[in-house]
Amino acid sequence: MTKKRCAWVKLSDETYVKYHDEEWGKPLHDDRALFELFSLETQSAGLSWLTILKKRENYRKAFKNFELSFVSNLTCKDIDEIMLQKVIKNRAKIASIINNAKLFEEIIKEFGSIDNFFWSYVDNTPIVNHIEDSKTAHTSSPISDSLTKALKKRGFKFVGTITIYAFMQACGMVNDHKMDCWCKNI
Repeated sequence: MTKKRCAWVKLSDETYVKYHDEEWGKPLHDDRALFELFSLETQSAGLSWLTILKKRENYRKAFKNFELSFVSNLTCKDIDEIMLQKVIKNRAKIASIINNAKLFEEIIKEFGSIDNFFWSYVDNTPIVNHIEDSKTAHTSSPISDSLTKALKKRGFKFVGTITIYAFMQACGMVNDHKMDCWCKNI
């Protein structure tokens, strides 16, 4: 029997299927992994998520597996090197990952972890939405609005409520698997 998946999963693309089945919507509490996912979500502006997923290993190489202290210390010269690797063609997007890494270090000092900061917005419990079809799917919420405002106030780059909502879905702060998706309750 074929597993039913959310409608956005392109069954012909194994990258999407694997991401949906193994990651999307599962509560994530590891700071390094949250920083990686946040960084990737902010890179998707103007690009498809599939494009980002297919470049994920290149991003990991360029940013040393998203090691926060490494990324926060990158320089303009390092940005030039990353651009030569052709992982990212947009200098501002590379600079935003570095900027955001520095700001996450401040968040860790204030909140103890990236995890504590993000998950406090949902009282440390995933929000479970009842998605029947694409018409009932969300692209933002009052919480993503509030979180976006807080991030922008701190100086984060490439954040907007749709990007932040997508991040919340990806890291499991929001469970938006369709009601008939086999991943809904796992």
